[in-house]
Amino acid sequence: MNPLLDFSGLPGFSELKPDHVAPAIDQLLEESRAVVTAVSSNAVPAEWEAFVRPLEDSTERLSRAWGQVEHLHAVLDSPELRAAYNAGLPKVTQFWTELGQNQALFDKYRALKDAKEFESLPPARKKLIENSLRDFRLGGAELPVELKPRYAAIQDELASLSAKFSENVLDATNAYSLLIEDERRLAGLPGDAIQAAREAAEKDGKAGWKFSLQMPSFLPVMQYAEDRGAREALYRANATRASEFGKAEWDNTPLISRILRLRKEDAALLGYASFAEVSLVPKMAGNPKEVLDFLHDLARRGRPFAERDLAELREFASNKLGLSTLEAWDMAYASEKLRAERYSFSDQEVKQYFPETQVVPGMFKLVETLFKIRIEESSAPTWHPDVRFFDIRNATEDLVGQFYMDLYARETKRGGAWMDGAITRRRIANGIQTPVAYLNCNFSGPVGGKPALFTHDDVITLFHEFGHGLHHLLTRIEDLGVSGINGVEWDAVELPSQFMENFCWEWDVLEHMTKHVDGGAPLPRELFEKMLAAKNFQSGLAMLRQVEFSVFDMLLHSKFDPESGRSAQDLLDEVRSEIAVIIPPAYNRFPNNFSHIFAGGYAAGYYSYKWAEVLSADAFSAFEEMRQESGVLDVAIGARFRDEVLAVGGSRPAAESFRAFRGRDPQVDALLRHNGMIPA
Repeated sequence: MNPLLDFSGLPGFSELKPDHVAPAIDQLLEESRAVVTAVSSNAVPAEWEAFVRPLEDSTERLSRAWGQVEHLHAVLDSPELRAAYNAGLPKVTQFWTELGQNQALFDKYRALKDAKEFESLPPARKKLIENSLRDFRLGGAELPVELKPRYAAIQDELASLSAKFSENVLDATNAYSLLIEDERRLAGLPGDAIQAAREAAEKDGKAGWKFSLQMPSFLPVMQYAEDRGAREALYRANATRASEFGKAEWDNTPLISRILRLRKEDAALLGYASFAEVSLVPKMAGNPKEVLDFLHDLARRGRPFAERDLAELREFASNKLGLSTLEAWDMAYASEKLRAERYSFSDQEVKQYFPETQVVPGMFKLVETLFKIRIEESSAPTWHPDVRFFDIRNATEDLVGQFYMDLYARETKRGGAWMDGAITRRRIANGIQTPVAYLNCNFSGPVGGKPALFTHDDVITLFHEFGHGLHHLLTRIEDLGVSGINGVEWDAVELPSQFMENFCWEWDVLEHMTKHVDGGAPLPRELFEKMLAAKNFQSGLAMLRQVEFSVFDMLLHSKFDPESGRSAQDLLDEVRSEIAVIIPPAYNRFPNNFSHIFAGGYAAGYYSYKWAEVLSADAFSAFEEMRQESGVLDVAIGARFRDEVLAVGGSRPAAESFRAFRGRDPQVDALLRHNGMIPA
């Protein structure tokens, strides 16, 4: 049996092959189209059970199957799978576009909304219906019939361009390596990074040490290598990925131009002045100006701190490191040296206290305490031997969720860290469907017989993605479209993930999730206090960097004219001249690998990270306020956060969920305080 057609349980990754993709997707598309035709008929009443339920059932099967293909394309890419994915993508895109333009279904949802029974529906279903009407409008349902084919063609091409963009970044990343044969050039590098480089070279049958653009290999060189030439080589290779400086077939420059033209045309067809306006319709922010005002306010507040950070770094680099000119490839190296001198510790020292074998159980213990759940390792077919699988049970031992954890970097896996839903909670004929999530990171794996060691930044990343996972897994909503993260405004979806990051700075948490990889001793309190003192080290630079990318994204999709002859890089240069205090080399081609906005869901939405950080910092302050009484692990507040934020998913506006938890509207002060920009 084709594993993509088996929905009786978990995905059958151990049996799934690229040859399964086309027949399964073709069959599911045929079945879904038959259901759409049936429920669109005038003979089918505009009632929930008559048309919403069967439509949801059929499209969920298609989404689950295609989601498995998308997932494997992201974590276990191969020429055969890539070909199958790219062959299926236009078909799936076409179906969703057709569905979004279906006038008969749009009319049925409107009738459902206008019916007197609407007011008596549960809040989740009312929200789902309202969201559906909004999405039909954004999907072109109200377009004149003669314009619908063009709109459909735009969606098809955009999907293909985004997939190609991501593939180009992956291929360009994997194509580069730096082989070092002189051991003296390894000076300053941590032992585990050297060992990993040696193993990578041996795998290729070469002597020496191989370094790549995979983050676990790239970052230690940039941060610790005394060899300035090695740092510069890796920096240049990373900064020019998927650009005109590499293979022409991997150059994302023409793709960026085409994507922007198509998005502009998409917006015009729908009657909007810009794609940014389209993007903001389902978000909390009202319009591009509101977002830009928010970002410029953060830039104004953060700039003095960023200028101070840079001045201090330049002075240190000149006086202590002999670097009269601080170049882009010196930034991480000099910053690590300055932090080590100022706070008397290094990332490498801290890393020894965060073995995976201690961090993961410690993170689980935290959420078990806060949310009254239990996490236990389980078994399931997986796509790679490194993948682990877990069950989540509630206080009465009922299974409430499951998740896969894929933590290590590899060449077949796209960069970054992310969470995706494999199965979403909803009510089905025989009960409640258990939600399932994928948690993906790109950390260094075990080296030399020792467990994987995480930097503190890695730990923060893991907590972040697990926060997304909890949002998906701990929902109590039973209607698919607003269950878990479904239906949550994009600029609020980072709230639970960024909220979880805060616990990585709490002693009551860290003391239970650290153990030196060799001696077994827990993280010393003295070292933790140094980490805490350094928490906002260069926070001004970090804030301006995020604001720079966010303003670039918003202007690119609101005011930039792709027909003007100017490039996205030209716009970024202008934004940097206004906001940034650090200007990278002229060859830097950041837009060419900015996958968030060209191959992900963050177009005109990258600001969401800072927007949601206001929400998350203020939400966490509810725990901080209890530090003196019961500590930050206050189970009563944890229960309220689960009930009012995690459990409700997208069944009500995020602003209402925040107010229900916090008792008021969010305030930016907590964010500024967490960044050391106003007094604690």
